[in-house]
Amino acid sequence: MRIRISLPQQTLELHDERGNLLRRYLVSTAKNGAGERKGSFCTPRGRHVVRAKVGAGATANTVFVRRRPTGEVWSPQLAEQFPNRDWILTRILWLSGKEPGRNRLGEVDTMRRYIYVHGSPDSVAMGTPGSIGCVRMRNCDIIELFDLIPLQTPVEIVEFGVEAGSWQELAEPARQVRDAVFVAEQKVPREMEWDEHDAVSRHVIARDGDGGAIGTGRLLAHGESGHIGRMAVLADRRGKGVGRALLERLLEEAGGQNMRHLALHAQTQAAGFYRRFGFVEEGPEFMEAGIPHRIMVR
Repeated sequence: MRIRISLPQQTLELHDERGNLLRRYLVSTAKNGAGERKGSFCTPRGRHVVRAKVGAGATANTVFVRRRPTGEVWSPQLAEQFPNRDWILTRILWLSGKEPGRNRLGEVDTMRRYIYVHGSPDSVAMGTPGSIGCVRMRNCDIIELFDLIPLQTPVEIVEFGVEAGSWQELAEPARQVRDAVFVAEQKVPREMEWDEHDAVSRHVIARDGDGGAIGTGRLLAHGESGHIGRMAVLADRRGKGVGRALLERLLEEAGGQNMRHLALHAQTQAAGFYRRFGFVEEGPEFMEAGIPHRIMVR
C-alpha cells in the first residue's frame, strides 16, 4: 500500500500496489505551507515512510503529549481550559523522510521535527491548511487508516493535485500539456494528436500549487472495456510521482464505470512503468507516430 498527501487538494489517498484507490480522506496540513526546515512549522514534501505507529487500541479523543497518553480525553470543556494546545489525539503515524538533504538528516529531518499524521478534535476544519506542520485527520479516519496500513508504508507528500472531467471541462489544460509533450517534444504531427475520441473520453489533469497544468491522460470507454491514452507529464515534472497519480485516477475512473478490461498503447520505454500497475505486454512492438509502442492490457 502507498499513501499520497496532496497539499493543494488537502487530501490523503491510500492506494494498493496495483494503483487501486482504497480510501480518500480530507486532511489539514500546515497553515505555513510546504517546507522542510526545523522551526518552519511547515509540512515537509517528498518521500517518507511510516516509521512508528502509536496509540493502538486507545479510546477516540485520547490526548497524547510526546507520543504518550496524558490520561485526558479531549472535550470542549478541556479545550477551554487549555486554549493554546496543539491537540494530538487518538492515533499517531510518525513519519520519517527518505531523501537525505531534503527531508532526512540535519536541519530538514522529518522524524526529528516530529511530523505526524494524527487525530484532531471534531471542531478542527479539514480540507484547509491549519496545522503547525503535521497532517491532521478526523478521529474516525485516523483510526481506520491506522488499522489498514503496516509500518514502513510509503508516504509521498506532493505539491500537486489531480482532477477528472469531460473534454468540455478540461480541454484547454489538456491541450497545453499534450502540445508541449507530444507535438513540441516528441514531434508527433498535430493532425495525429487530436482525434474524435477526445470529445467522448474522460480526462484527468494534474495541476501544481498555482493551478497550472503539469500532466494529463484520458480514458475511452468501450462497454465493459476501456482504453487509457494520451498520458503525458511536462518534462520538468517527471520522476516526481505525477504520472503515477494520473494513472491511479484513471484506474479509479475505470472502476467507477465497472470496466473489467483495460488496454493502452505504451511507448516501449515506458512499459516498465505500466507493469507496476498490473499491465502486461500483448503482441509485438509496433510503430505509432514514429515511436515504438507495445499494447499492454490489464
